[in-house]
Amino acid sequence: MKIQVVGPGCPRCQATERNVLDACYTLQLPAEVEHVHDPKEFAKLGVRFTPAVIVDGRILISGRVPSVAELQKLFTELQKASGESERGEAHPRT
Repeated sequence: MKIQVVGPGCPRCQATERNVLDACYTLQLPAEVEHVHDPKEFAKLGVRFTPAVIVDGRILISGRVPSVAELQKLFTELQKASGESERGEAHPRT
């Protein structure tokens, strides 16, 4: 799982990155976490509001700081969906 935290490095962006890292640590999630600081990259990624959290190329959160609990729930759901698709099962409806 590749997770990108997108934002210029402001306190809200730093809090988002901290929460992402805490959620990954708690879940023992082997994820690649990257912080994208370059505003030119924001546009390329499709981010209009920061901070943003992108997982495997999909913008999942934008314009607010997610809680650790929210991120844990999100990452757990994504892991389940990924595991199901790897076994050829249908994705759950969201």
